[in-house]
Amino acid sequence: MKLKCLIIDDEPFARKGLEEHMQEIDFLHCVASCENALKASSYLNEQKIDLIYLDIHMPKINGIDFLKSLKNPPLVILTTAYSNYALEGYTLDVIDYLVKPITFERFLKASQKASEYFQLKTRAEHSVASAVDYFFVRSDRKFEKVFFREVSYVEGLQNYAVIHLPDRKLITYITLTSLENQLPKDQFLKVHKSFLISVPHVKAIEGDEIILDNARVPISRNLKDQVVQQILGNSLYKR
Repeated sequence: MKLKCLIIDDEPFARKGLEEHMQEIDFLHCVASCENALKASSYLNEQKIDLIYLDIHMPKINGIDFLKSLKNPPLVILTTAYSNYALEGYTLDVIDYLVKPITFERFLKASQKASEYFQLKTRAEHSVASAVDYFFVRSDRKFEKVFFREVSYVEGLQNYAVIHLPDRKLITYITLTSLENQLPKDQFLKVHKSFLISVPHVKAIEGDEIILDNARVPISRNLKDQVVQQILGNSLYKR
């Protein structure tokens, strides 16, 4: 499983160095590289990021303040030219603290630590989620029980979500992001800002669309690579 990573650093050479290190590690995927925290916010709002390589000294808002502002931050590895922030960084539960210039050996060690922690966390979440195979949503003045296996896909419409089932649709007053955060991550995948699909219901991937049981759902351009990777995984048989 590849960790979806975000680089945040105001120094172009520092970003380039991290990108080059990342290209050498098969369990890392660089989603984006941003020059400041404000630009990075859009990526965090639009898609799931597993790991951030976060510089501390940046204009407008520094890395520490940005990290404190996140309600549910991903895993974080701090990067900086100064070592005096190490203690404060660890009080924020960061995975590691890298002092520039960052060698590949040190980068690899920190990244492996993040990967191991992520796998443990994912397994723990899965064991809890797998104990229950249904959820309740409020629709049309009543609470309806919905089994995970029944959901084909979910469509977001501003503050509402439309849950598509084999024989009906449920419209519920909940945002797509909120629903995504509560559904099992090993079964449901965000493929577009307005669509969440059930991976077991995927019949095919054709161009920029995912073919489900009785529907076609668009794939966002900036999510396509990771969506295809997550759906196919190691199950693609090559010639």
